Amino acid sequence: MAANARAHVWVKGRVQGVGFRAHVEYFAREIGVTGWVRNAGHDTVEAVAEGTRENVERLIEAMKQGPRMARVGESRIEWEESTGEFREFGVKQSI
Repeated sequence: MAANARAHVWVKGRVQGVGFRAHVEYFAREIGVTGWVRNAGHDTVEAVAEGTRENVERLIEAMKQGPRMARVGESRIEWEESTGEFREFGVKQSI
């Protein structure tokens, strides 16, 4: 299935050391969204997600909530042109 929506997402807050990336990866794979997630600075997690618009929005909402120990203070979403470049969803090396 070709992706028809792509979002670049950043969330800031207590998002490291709480299983945030694994949480995002698991949920994305469960709902069939492809892309990646990584740490981007000491209080930020960044992700690129592709899939149906509905499922990408579901992933964004999951990122705004995070796992139980996380506290997301702010988020930024940029909708982009989908490329279909991803085969699955995974964790990328932190920057």
